[in-house]
This record gives sequence, structure tokens and C-alpha cells, in this order.
Amino acid sequence: MDMNIVKKNAEALAVQMQWLARIIDTRMQLYFGQDTEFTDIVQIPEPDIDQDTSTFSSIVRHYKMSFAERLTLLLALAPHVQPHLLDVFFVRNSTYDRGFTEFGGVKGQNHSGFLPTGETLAFILAGNDIARRFVLFDIFGGGHFFNKFNILKLESQQPGEPLLSGILRISPEYLSLFILGESHKPEYSTTFPAKRITTMLDWPDLVLDSVVMEEVAEINDWIRHGDTLMKDWEMNKKIKPGFRSLFYGPPGTGKTLTACLMGKSSGLDVYRIDLSMIVSKYIGETEKNLAGIFDQAENKNWILFFDEADALFGKRTSANNSNDRHANQEVAYLLQRVEDFPGVVILATNLKANLDEAFSRRFQSMIHFPMPGPEQRRQLWRNAFSGKTVFEPMLSQKFDEIAVKYELAGGAIINIVRYCSLMAIKRGDNIMKYDDVLEGIRKEFRKDGKTV
Repeated sequence: MDMNIVKKNAEALAVQMQWLARIIDTRMQLYFGQDTEFTDIVQIPEPDIDQDTSTFSSIVRHYKMSFAERLTLLLALAPHVQPHLLDVFFVRNSTYDRGFTEFGGVKGQNHSGFLPTGETLAFILAGNDIARRFVLFDIFGGGHFFNKFNILKLESQQPGEPLLSGILRISPEYLSLFILGESHKPEYSTTFPAKRITTMLDWPDLVLDSVVMEEVAEINDWIRHGDTLMKDWEMNKKIKPGFRSLFYGPPGTGKTLTACLMGKSSGLDVYRIDLSMIVSKYIGETEKNLAGIFDQAENKNWILFFDEADALFGKRTSANNSNDRHANQEVAYLLQRVEDFPGVVILATNLKANLDEAFSRRFQSMIHFPMPGPEQRRQLWRNAFSGKTVFEPMLSQKFDEIAVKYELAGGAIINIVRYCSLMAIKRGDNIMKYDDVLEGIRKEFRKDGKTV
């Protein structure tokens, strides 16, 4: 966290909140027929942001926000920045001994202050001006940048109740941006069943066949130059946004590491989707769970990584009963969300044959991660050991033989090296022994029912 950015954001928001407070005071004075400096809140000059480099000012300039849009954004921020500004709305209507309907708002469960709703915003912006009130129906529409880029929205309105009764919420991502100057990274939870994955390795540590590396490079090219292709070359008129790739091959062959390295080299976050929490036996729940992932990822430029994707994106069955029809509807929904996602989606599976054939038409690339050959295995063995270890002479002599004789994936080799290293630590030395390597190989082979 950069404290200079935080300080700059705090100073800018303090000025903006003063402007919001002045607007609220003026609206209340106008509403209750009190003397005021202005006859309309739009006469109150907006703070100058042309030279301000805070996150708030940068985003307001980027979207060319109108008076109403800036007011909406500040009201959504107020409970987080200066909640006391909204205490004025707790005033009671003496005629009915209750709050004023037109003020909207709710009181939080733990927050003792006033949480604004769309009705609160309508009152501040429009007062009794119905035409100006209708501006908000555009601001909260699906096509507005507030919704399109997940900046803020109205939520929690009950079925059958007016749209503007919903609570005005700013997204955690933009709240973090306005305050800390950095994007909020959602934590793994039941409502967000995805985990950000990273690696401390680099591209030289990834051992793949040259043909596979060329196919991986195509995805990296898209990450770097996709915007230019879509916008400057105007290919957005001809092709769908985003890039979709299938990684398939045996476990431990580098599929997950490749996704992590793509994110690391491009500065993009990689989120691995937890399919065990996505798939539900209840009708509609799987789609709902996936929608939550895609909705949050929509404008974050994340890489979404679906491991063991055949569990979710498997072949559709003939619709013999309602369960079959529902399963097919789920796959169709997933196909559409994957195809419409503007970022990079990677589906990984051990068995390509298990995937629905309809997916192949929607992939820009299908990359096979085969078991490494003898030369790749030699490199994997060389890379796997710690620089603090030494090899007994027998092991040094047998490395080429081990690499040729035993077909192992990179993940299995790492497991063997872990075992050998722990055995050395247990003995109180740092010597890697040939017998330990063989025992580690036996352990890995037993997992697949094989013998050495």
C-alpha cells in the first residue's frame, strides 16, 4: 500500500465530501422552505478536478461524469468515508411520527448510521422534480457504466418494491481503488468460490515441448495485443472479445503453472475456480454460482482457470428426463458465459474426450500438454532439486538412466524430490541418495497402480 496515494485520495475525498454536505444542506433548506444561498443544487459549483491526480478525480474525468453521476458516486462513498454527513436524514416527520418516506434510506444491522437508498439520491438530486428523478432510471440501467463496469448499483430491493428502494452500494473493488489506490482482491468464500493462484517460478522453469510453448505464446500475444486488435484494428465488429483455451493432458504436466506464469508475466490476476463449490444438485444453483464469478470478473481483466473442467463442462446427454434437460441447460449457460467473457478463460482437463464437443468451436486454442520426453525429464530433474543439496556419486551417475527409464510428469518429479529432501533432513545431512529417489519413484507409481 502506497501511503502517498492513500493521503492524496483522502485529501481529494475530503473536498468532495464537503461539496456533498453542501448539496445535502441546500436540498434540506429548499425542501423545508428555509433561506438558502441557492435556488437549485445544480448551482453549487463542483470542485475543480482538472489538475487533481487522486483516484477519484481520475475516474470522474475518465468517464466524463455529469453532476448527477458524480453526486451518485459520492453518496455511495459517504457511509464509508464520512457517514455522519447522512445523519440529517434521521429527522422525523412530526405529522406521522416516523421518518420521511422521501428520504429513503435504511439503518444497517451493525452500522448505526444512515445507509442511503436510490430514494435518498432521488430526493437530493430532484426534490419534487419528477423529470429530474427519472434521470436515475438511466443511471441505474444495465447499460450505464456504473453497472457495466461494476462500480456501484442498487441492491437488496425486495420483490414488488420500487427500484429506488434498493440500497446504494459501491463495489468493494472501487471502494478499495478510491481509498487505497489499488484494486480489491476478493477472498475465497462461499459467495466467491475462486482462489487467486500465483507462482514464484519463471518461464525458464517451465519445461515444455517447443511446439507447446509456441501455442502458449499465442495466448500471451493476445494478452499483450488483444486491445489493439479489437479497438485500433476494429476487429470488435467481427470477432467476440476475450480468448478461450483448452489445456488438456495428464496431471502434473504444467497446465496450472502455465496459467500462473501468464498472469505473472502480464500483471493479471489468475483465479482458479473451485468446481466443488460451483456445482449444485439444486436446479438453477450452478448457474447462479457461476454467474457470481463471471459478474465479478467481467471488467477486472482476470484470467479464469477452470481446473478439472470436465466435471462442469462435460458432455451433454440426450434429454430423456427433467434432470437431463436441466444438466444440458447448465452446459448451454456455461458455454454462453465463457463465450461472452472479455478476458482469458482457460479450461484444464486430464481427458479431452470428456468435454462437450460444442466447446471446441468456441476455443481459440486447444493445447495438449503431453508427458515429458526423456530430454524434458532430464531438465525437470535438474531444475527440481535445491541448490543447497549435493548428490551422492551413484545418483549423479544414474540421472540420465532415471530420466530415460521412468516416464514421470513434472508434478511427480517434484513429489519425489520433496520426499528425498525430507529423508536427507531427517538423517541430518543434505545428500540426495539414489535409493531415496527410487523409493520416491515407487511411491508415485503406486498411486497409479504401477510397479517399478
